[in-house]
Amino acid sequence: MAVRPRSFRRVLTAGLLGLVVGANGAVIVWLWVHGGNVSEHLSTGELLTSIGRITGLLASYTGLLQVLLLARLPWLERLVGFDRLSVWHRWNGHACLDLVLAHVVLTVWGYALMDKVSLPREISTMLGGGVYPGMITATVGTGLLIAVVVTSIVIVRRRLRYETWYAVHFAAYAGIALAWFHQIPTGNELVLDRVAADYWRALYVVTLGLLVIFRVFVPLAKAFRHRLRVEEVVAEGPGVVSLRITGRKLDRLQARAGQFFLWRFLDRRRWWASHPFSLSAAPDGRSLRITAKALGDFSARMSEIRPGTRVLAEGPFGVFTEAARRREKVVLIGGGIGITPIRALMEDMAGDVVVLYRVLSDDDALLRDELDAIARERGTRLLVIAGDHATPEGGRLLSPDHLREIVPDIAERQVYLCGPPAMTEALERNVRRADVPGRLVHTEKFAL
Repeated sequence: MAVRPRSFRRVLTAGLLGLVVGANGAVIVWLWVHGGNVSEHLSTGELLTSIGRITGLLASYTGLLQVLLLARLPWLERLVGFDRLSVWHRWNGHACLDLVLAHVVLTVWGYALMDKVSLPREISTMLGGGVYPGMITATVGTGLLIAVVVTSIVIVRRRLRYETWYAVHFAAYAGIALAWFHQIPTGNELVLDRVAADYWRALYVVTLGLLVIFRVFVPLAKAFRHRLRVEEVVAEGPGVVSLRITGRKLDRLQARAGQFFLWRFLDRRRWWASHPFSLSAAPDGRSLRITAKALGDFSARMSEIRPGTRVLAEGPFGVFTEAARRREKVVLIGGGIGITPIRALMEDMAGDVVVLYRVLSDDDALLRDELDAIARERGTRLLVIAGDHATPEGGRLLSPDHLREIVPDIAERQVYLCGPPAMTEALERNVRRADVPGRLVHTEKFAL
């Protein structure tokens, strides 16, 4: 199968996007330079505060980018995929925090040198002396950003509830909002430079506008248009439940097998938080189906959702679809609950397709009857690979050598991988060691 022509358009669009992001960064640096911050005659204190200003400005810029990365911009998500956006969001968040901390340290240190006082005395003056307006809001905003990063690390490592992660990240919006009151009305060069101040106001207004449009107005408009509601709740097995969701004009959602939505069920216990679930059946224009395993507080109680419950859905998201296919021959590999988008793709993909389903035991295989039926109907080769990876025998399963044994021509195939993050990362390494080019390995990780 030849590479699709739109691949060039995606590369071109990505290049233009990178150019816009870089150009805005260059403008910010240019405004800083021409604001009198670079000179051969700066004292040590003035140099430190000057560097502190540019780190603060870049921190604000990365903060705005942080909001846009997960603002549900459809064209951006289709361009790079939600999974990659999440990675960019994480690394950009670390960069934003590092710049904020550098801004604080360098600025306090520089002013202490210029005022010829100790660091504690300078901090006391900044916070309580009434000399530097906006410092309280800046301190609170910095504290919120630190809290978001620290709690995110704890949540990931300890696997705390998704609801906790969801609530914590709202603090990031508050932190960025508080940065406005520190930066625009009271920032040194922005108070004196109207052009720079107007430029920053425009950046904030555009970011806020996009956020409100795509996080509020678009989901509400879709809710009124499609009137989604739970039609059926089906127990697929111990701790596994499927929800069939119906509505109006579902074909206009343009959902594809392999994609996911952020689902918000409007009952008393679940209305306030949305949760990501992939489609577990190819959309037919009449209904959408999701399947979940009891892995957390929310998924464990999905069987309690009643038919008739109203639903808000943001999406569809993801590029884990047939549209990403670049080879006639394909291997779909799913692990655990990661089989759900694979099962949907089986209905959508024609041609030479092999499906590998990795589970601990045969009893853990979800939707097994459906998988077998689709495989028979479409002539797909389906292999359930069962075994505990902690044992010597199970540890060899889906290793590079094992992959070559069960799929001898794997190096000629495009590979789709979906499952828990640790499993997906390990399998991605194994697939590449089995001589599959990295550009033909397509992953979707089931994670926060």
